[in-house]
Amino acid sequence: MKYILGLCAFIFLFSCTSQKNNSKYSKIEYEATPCFGFCPVFKMTINPDRTAVFEAEHFNFNDKPSKDEFSKQREGTFTGTIKEVDYNKLILLLDGLDVKNLNDKYGERNITDLPTSYLRITFPDGTSKNIEDYGKNGTEKLSEVYHFFENLRKNQQWTKVN
Repeated sequence: MKYILGLCAFIFLFSCTSQKNNSKYSKIEYEATPCFGFCPVFKMTINPDRTAVFEAEHFNFNDKPSKDEFSKQREGTFTGTIKEVDYNKLILLLDGLDVKNLNDKYGERNITDLPTSYLRITFPDGTSKNIEDYGKNGTEKLSEVYHFFENLRKNQQWTKVN
């Protein structure tokens, strides 16, 4: 009897593990470019196992930036694991976007000092969707995703690798 229970427990645990790796997205990338001001400049890549790389250029850690930071070197490359609750929230936000049906480009370039956001989603079948949003105002739901990524810079544990 205990062998049967042990076998059932093993099958249950194995099935849970294999389900966790079946993600709708094989890579999620977000990039924020500079503006003529103190906009955070960074790129973040998140994998389905929640591991992430955060490439911080400028204005990511100081809440009161100054012009002196323009002359400083980039802030560094960091790695970490996105908290499970935050990763699940990100997946819900992306699911709510209906990513594949979004426009490839948003924003009017008649104002020259706005930042651009790039959201790049790679799907398990190898296809991808790239969204360029000048001014970060493509849709309300896209803006939520951008804010979510900007918050990840400060609410996760990051380890500097260079």
